[in-house]
Amino acid sequence: MTGDTRETKECQLKGPMDLFHSGQVVKICAPMVRYSKLAFRTLVRKYSCDLCYTPMIVAADFVRSAKARDSEFTTNKGDHPLIVQFAAKEAQVLCDAARIICPFADGIDLNCGCPQRWAIAEGYGACLINKPELVKDMVRHVQNQINNPKFSVSVKIRIHEDLKRTVDLCQKAEAAGVSWITVHGRSIEERHQPVHYDAIKIIKQSMSIPVVANGDIKTLKDAENVHHLTGADGIMVARGLLANPAMFAGYEETPFQCIQDWVDIALEHGTPFTCFHHHLMYMMERITSKQEKKVFNVLSSTSAVLDYLRDHYGV
Repeated sequence: MTGDTRETKECQLKGPMDLFHSGQVVKICAPMVRYSKLAFRTLVRKYSCDLCYTPMIVAADFVRSAKARDSEFTTNKGDHPLIVQFAAKEAQVLCDAARIICPFADGIDLNCGCPQRWAIAEGYGACLINKPELVKDMVRHVQNQINNPKFSVSVKIRIHEDLKRTVDLCQKAEAAGVSWITVHGRSIEERHQPVHYDAIKIIKQSMSIPVVANGDIKTLKDAENVHHLTGADGIMVARGLLANPAMFAGYEETPFQCIQDWVDIALEHGTPFTCFHHHLMYMMERITSKQEKKVFNVLSSTSAVLDYLRDHYGV
């Protein structure tokens, strides 16, 4: 883990809750496996993203192993406000992880939405939406044990087929002191079906804490529409930002300046080639022809990618 604790503390003076109280819709980069790491967070922050999440980290591994901490989490003093998302199923383990991360981040988020089989088999992720008492217990423990009023504790969920159960879960979490709730408007079984924005609206109307809407938001216009449909206080985007990291700044497609910025940031951070290349493939999806993709997507070294960008796009 990197970061100057003193400077980090100063950054925390403007915490995530200040964003929710600003009167503006909070623009948020979602936790994405492999993708929402420091270099990408640095990029989207240049383009009007207000709040970033880390990829999901398994709390038990994080607490147990210094090696896991160093490989899973890096930050710097510009990386704020920052939420670290954990997978956990025991209150004390989540507290221990929160205590370790507290000097370096602005809050933690409990993942109650990951639908992957491995996560559910381990008792993590979306299966927690069926354990409201456990979620309540975990939130309350962290709130009681972290002695920093600016440090947020949020939860990210999916919805039940029976929405009454989701509202009950959210109200229990609110009673335990959760800072805000992010709702991905699909059930555990749903993958590419339309998002139930009406469900997010009902949840929002049932709560007095901020609610963030998540699911299928690809442009700034989509974000505005979802805000109007749901009344959500924040909009969280995953794939839309991968395809266009400048989306929140109002660009319809990735501008070349953003590609140039990614190259500079990724090289500066020593981003592994596969990650560097994958991000570019996503960003250039809409601006390259089929033929260009065939060539670009099989390039196998940083120097080949840099040559290609220079020769074809002057980047």
